[in-house]
Amino acid sequence: MSMEQKASLIFIPFPVMSHLVAAVKAAKLLSDRDRRLSITVLVIKMPFDTKISSYINMYNSTNSVHSRINFVHMPENESVSAELLKSPATFMIPFIESQKGFVRNAVSDILTEEKKKNSRCAGFFIIDMVCISMMDLATEFEVPSYLLYISAGAAILGLMFHLQELNDHRNQDLSEYEDSSVTISAPTYAAPFPAKLLPELVLGHTSGFLGLMRKSRQAKGFIVNTFLELEPHAILSFSGEKDEKIPPVYPVGPLITMQDREIDGDHKKYDEIIGWLDEQPDSSVVFLCFGSSGYFEVCDQLKEIALALERSGRAFLWALRKPPVKELLGCPGEYEDPREVLPEGFLERTVGIGRVIAWAPQMAILSHRAVGGFVSHCGWNSVLESVSRGVPIAAWPLAVEQANAFQLVEEIGVGVDVKMDYRKINGVIVSADVIEGAIGRLMDPENEARVRVEVLKEKSRIALMEGGSSYNFLGDLIADIMDN
Repeated sequence: MSMEQKASLIFIPFPVMSHLVAAVKAAKLLSDRDRRLSITVLVIKMPFDTKISSYINMYNSTNSVHSRINFVHMPENESVSAELLKSPATFMIPFIESQKGFVRNAVSDILTEEKKKNSRCAGFFIIDMVCISMMDLATEFEVPSYLLYISAGAAILGLMFHLQELNDHRNQDLSEYEDSSVTISAPTYAAPFPAKLLPELVLGHTSGFLGLMRKSRQAKGFIVNTFLELEPHAILSFSGEKDEKIPPVYPVGPLITMQDREIDGDHKKYDEIIGWLDEQPDSSVVFLCFGSSGYFEVCDQLKEIALALERSGRAFLWALRKPPVKELLGCPGEYEDPREVLPEGFLERTVGIGRVIAWAPQMAILSHRAVGGFVSHCGWNSVLESVSRGVPIAAWPLAVEQANAFQLVEEIGVGVDVKMDYRKINGVIVSADVIEGAIGRLMDPENEARVRVEVLKEKSRIALMEGGSSYNFLGDLIADIMDN
């Protein structure tokens, strides 16, 4: 009797909450689908608190002892200098490079143990795109690798490949696109993409973007956090892609996890927020949240938001975050007293109408019947969470989410525009008039975006069910893993 072939998958997520949660969701989908797969998630330790330990503890406590997902925590690399932490723009790549020694040792131990248990066990790397330099270790161990693309959808992945092609084969200097009014015709977009919305890391000569895209073509495939019904044009364009240098794309999403009191940790605040929402009419509340790392540095912008909310007359729930210490990499915090940055008397005048909070259990809020619209920075996880709960979005990107904003407003049609070309580093103030107008369109019960997102809500559910598009792509991925 022949020994059953098994596979050990080693996940290397970028160690922030949004990336880790999506990676674990992908791991669970794989392990639940096929008992031949065992999974180890390597948890790299950041030099500041990323709040992921509570999630891992919750996962371990609520999953059965038969789970084939194991977490291995990497030691802290104390050699990471204080100077490195002071430069968020250039932090990620050198930081991931500094972790290779720890990951190498962990992978060696994992593969050695697996071989002892089963001589027919093959190893694979599942690497977050942010950690793409870890593909070098996969080469060292002669182990195939797949890339986990979490921060955006299939359309933007295709755009990144298209830009690399323009540079490598048509001598296009990507820096010329900065502040340009031209559009780019990429195969994964139905409409031309405005060059002015490209992320800054694409435009800079020193970002290493082109090298990363070239390296990514060596992967066995891309596991993408999206689903066919959300991005049909993009995904079908990959399916018909004749360029064999682009690996297969497997849309297996939406990879989201319900936040609850255990994950979020602050039970009292959770109960207060949900209790307040319970008192509001259906679809009456506009929720403003700019992600776990989202904040405004300029108090004048906060005052414009407050003025817009007050004038709109809408019930609101606003997650207001305090900037981290200037020049230091870290997560935003809470204001001891929001009155220090809000218009005088605002909190008093809006008592009973709205609430200003710091911490927000985003999925629980978006899932509540009272929430009718979401003003968001358009991080991809937030987009998927909102779509899966049937809540339309007002797009207000802050840093690198402009392409996501364009896609959900112009391509997918589930949002309205606040200012999709906004970049907080430019110091532009979006006026209360603009914000109020966007909120009005967002909360309009006859808004086409509301109709569209309701349809996609149901399709996102079906995609993960047996026979659904993501279910089928996941089967194709497992077959490819076992064939390799």
